[in-house]
Amino acid sequence: VQIDKLFKDEATEEKGERARMASFIGAMAIADLVKTTLGPKGMDKILQSTGRGHSVTVTNDGATILKSLHIDNPAAKVLVDISKVQDDEVGDGTTSVVVLAGELLREAEKLVNAKIHPMTIIAGFRMASECARSVLEQKVVDNKQDSEKFRSDLMNIARTTLSSKILSQDKEHFAKLAVDAVMRLKGSTNLESIQIIKKPGGSLKDSFLDEGFILDKKIGVGQPKRIENAKILVANTAMDTDKVKIYGARVRVDSMAKVADLEAAEKEKMREKVQKIISHGINCFVNRQLIYNFPEELFADAGVLAIEHADFDGIERLGLVTGGEIASTFDNPESVKLGHCKLIEEIMIGEDKLIHFSGVEMGQACTIVLRGASPHVLDEAERSLHDALCVLSQTVNDSRVLLGGGWPEMVMAKAVDELAKKTPGKRSHAIEAFTRALLAIPTTIADNAGLDSAELIAQLRAEHHKEESNAGIDVITGSVGDMSVLGISESFKVKQAVLLSATEAAEMILRVDEIITCAPRRREGM
Repeated sequence: VQIDKLFKDEATEEKGERARMASFIGAMAIADLVKTTLGPKGMDKILQSTGRGHSVTVTNDGATILKSLHIDNPAAKVLVDISKVQDDEVGDGTTSVVVLAGELLREAEKLVNAKIHPMTIIAGFRMASECARSVLEQKVVDNKQDSEKFRSDLMNIARTTLSSKILSQDKEHFAKLAVDAVMRLKGSTNLESIQIIKKPGGSLKDSFLDEGFILDKKIGVGQPKRIENAKILVANTAMDTDKVKIYGARVRVDSMAKVADLEAAEKEKMREKVQKIISHGINCFVNRQLIYNFPEELFADAGVLAIEHADFDGIERLGLVTGGEIASTFDNPESVKLGHCKLIEEIMIGEDKLIHFSGVEMGQACTIVLRGASPHVLDEAERSLHDALCVLSQTVNDSRVLLGGGWPEMVMAKAVDELAKKTPGKRSHAIEAFTRALLAIPTTIADNAGLDSAELIAQLRAEHHKEESNAGIDVITGSVGDMSVLGISESFKVKQAVLLSATEAAEMILRVDEIITCAPRRREGM
């Protein structure tokens, strides 16, 4: 009797060759998808959702593109996840990770077809990535001590990160913004205290960095427009109970006069609450919820600036930045931590009025205001700037810097190639394959710039055979250039993360020899 059915109906399994085939092809397809966004001349993708409103995203950020895809292929999902992790971990290099992993698998496929066992390939990849990492570590430059040089390193890294994004036109301007913002953080990687506000209108050049905190709200009617030495109470409490709400309340009364009494009682309660709040000795009250006209009027009489409906992000951040805590009860004033700042005033950006808190408790807080032609441009600018900020804040902690432009890959490839020549056995094929995969990154950078990649890579290789070469691809002139002169740098941390994540992901997919897809659940009543 043939035991045929191990799984339920409609469950499918792919074994051996076919499974490996499916995972290789899926992974390579994903890699080819984001390949064109790599490098300073990389193209953008438009992602259009099919949901309501058909929202459109235009982006160059590998992680953003992959996050929005709905993918069926299990191996492709692994690549999507490594790009996400890369995004969370170091913020940049999301495309490179996927491209490198895809190339490793492409090479691995050839080796598997040549009857080399996947475990042998994995062993070879392991040796190669170790070797590549140690070579990079020897080549890093660390200018932590010399602050002038370190700053120029940071500027170079910011420029390099931004040059593959929409901000590449004004990268000087934005690199400066990003470096200034990160230098204020003084080494913490908490990007919470850098706030990014997007205001449509103007051009990207009009973006600026402002010390202090900007709240995207208007100041209420009849209230002081500027306050010096402000004491701020940040609260999350209901300030809209001084009227009986007609729709939400059920009151049984026997005459209209009683309703008036009720209203008066509510008003009294409200007045007491406002008195309590004012008795904290504050002159600015920020609330997350509505403030009705009556309490607003009371605050205005007391000379307290009341801001209503500050959204939650704004409130949390405002509390963080001014050193206050969010309060919701006001019975014991001594236990509430108030926030402080030197000056609160109203400023205009474009057509909108915003409230600017300057001289705040936390010196590292600042706000970057982005201007741009349309919401899409602003979103993409924010993503690009966020990438730059992440990379810079990581670099401030781990100040080792490498040159960019395909230079690190060439250095690694050279070292790995030498290792391959020394290694006996089949593993050497895998190590050699690793070299070819590393070369894919400079190749792709050149291809995206429309250059003759084969010619350029050959030239680069020759350059790198001389000792201590700084050669990389200069996409602007379309030739091999000196990266240290051009000021193209990358953070060591990013490169290392790219290398290790890609190798591990490729390893994981290589280990697969069977894919089992479970049967879809039947809907009842079909």
